[in-house]
Amino acid sequence: MQPSPSSADVTLLLEGSYPFVRGGVSAWVHALIEGLPDFSFSLVHLGAEKTADEQIRYKLPPNVQDLQCHYLIGDMELGEPRPQVGDAAYFLASERLHTWFREPEGEPDGKWLDQVVVQKNRSEAAGTNDFFYSKAAWKQICDSYASNCPDASFQAYFWSVRNMHTPLMKLASIARSVPPTGVFHAVTTGYAGLLGAILHKRTGRPLILTEHGIYTKERKIELQSRFLRDAPDGLVETSGVGMEYYHETWLRMFEGIGRLTYLASNPIISLYELNRQRQIRDGAEATRTRIIPNGVDISRFEPLRARHPERTPLVLGLIGRIVPIKDIKTIIRTVGILAQRLPDVQGWLIGPEEEDPTYVDECKALVHSLGLQGRIRFMGFQKVEDILPQMGLMALTSISEAFPLVIVESLAAGLPVVSTDVGACRDLIEGNEPEDRALGSAGAIVPMVDHDALAHVAYGLLTDRTRWLAAQQAGITRIERYYQQSRVIDGYRAIYNQRMGER
Repeated sequence: MQPSPSSADVTLLLEGSYPFVRGGVSAWVHALIEGLPDFSFSLVHLGAEKTADEQIRYKLPPNVQDLQCHYLIGDMELGEPRPQVGDAAYFLASERLHTWFREPEGEPDGKWLDQVVVQKNRSEAAGTNDFFYSKAAWKQICDSYASNCPDASFQAYFWSVRNMHTPLMKLASIARSVPPTGVFHAVTTGYAGLLGAILHKRTGRPLILTEHGIYTKERKIELQSRFLRDAPDGLVETSGVGMEYYHETWLRMFEGIGRLTYLASNPIISLYELNRQRQIRDGAEATRTRIIPNGVDISRFEPLRARHPERTPLVLGLIGRIVPIKDIKTIIRTVGILAQRLPDVQGWLIGPEEEDPTYVDECKALVHSLGLQGRIRFMGFQKVEDILPQMGLMALTSISEAFPLVIVESLAAGLPVVSTDVGACRDLIEGNEPEDRALGSAGAIVPMVDHDALAHVAYGLLTDRTRWLAAQQAGITRIERYYQQSRVIDGYRAIYNQRMGER
């Protein structure tokens, strides 16, 4: 299918990020669009549910032609319930696809994908009515329940199945509304990646995938930390059997979606080698994988270096969302330890608080319980150009990361970083290849959830000016040599031109 003359060159498929969330992946997307003014872009944003305070956080560049927003949580738009027999072939294909999800060997049959995922040759109404109202759907749910978790609550199982499949049904509907394009580019697997796979199958246009973090790994961490806390009444089984099964089923679904996305994508891009190897283990074809690290515009951050004061500020800062995966509580406890030796030390928490209000309340309660009200500041969104020169040290305490742009920006601005040993953080701070490591450390790496270790290295860097200056210079040199934004832009320009030229 050829793109129409008015179609965009690139359609970006985004999930829970740009242009409604600041920082991280959103900042990367904005920089990519701005860096490629010779390409036109269309944006498809997938969110959980529309909120009253939702607003666009970025001024869309002039080369953005279109923005579509779709939400996956909520009732499907269904007509009057009408019992029906259901398409037996459809549910047979569905069962075979679910079997492949449980034990993925080779590629799934293309007919299964066309019938179940792409909903090819089926009207939107036919697909949704079959799933929600047919006797065939009811039989499939009952048979699956009896085979997989007969000791769990059937009511909980039934609604879990519905909650899992409703977004997938919506994706097939969304795909029908996406205009033609030169290439599709998904910036994650998950729902956005699956939408990309559907669009690739429907239109024949190429799909490019960029994974900043490994989606299945991040969902596993989130499910482990939130599933019990957020489970609705009646879902938690007194025997424990039900919860374990639902947990595993959600993970298996995301793993299956990831494999389907990998099968449809070329190239499959990651930010560093460990994630590329993880992609291959999760089903990506090695020959399709490649690495394009994040980068920064050096000219934006170079002027900030001269604004650092001659004495290192006793400020330990963290820029990021106030959410459990960032482990904000560890930096709070770290400041409490540092305060015993550095009476003037402060901890600055810079980032949005709206994503997980319950966790924000827990963090603020911890501040009060430790008596740190005068030392810990929740500062919300701040411009990095304003805030970085005022800090003495950047801290990242996450329990999962990929390639944190905040570390690259901090080092480019001349601010040393202490970080947990996650994602590419060690490569950024200590170097990757021997020549890179010879530049020295741009801060320090510490274990996860270890406030004592973090306090120890932070104290050393905040109080030893010679060591601080050496870390500053190592970071500046490393970023200028290996992580310039121009490399990122050139890499994606070449990929876009190559894939758009293919028929």
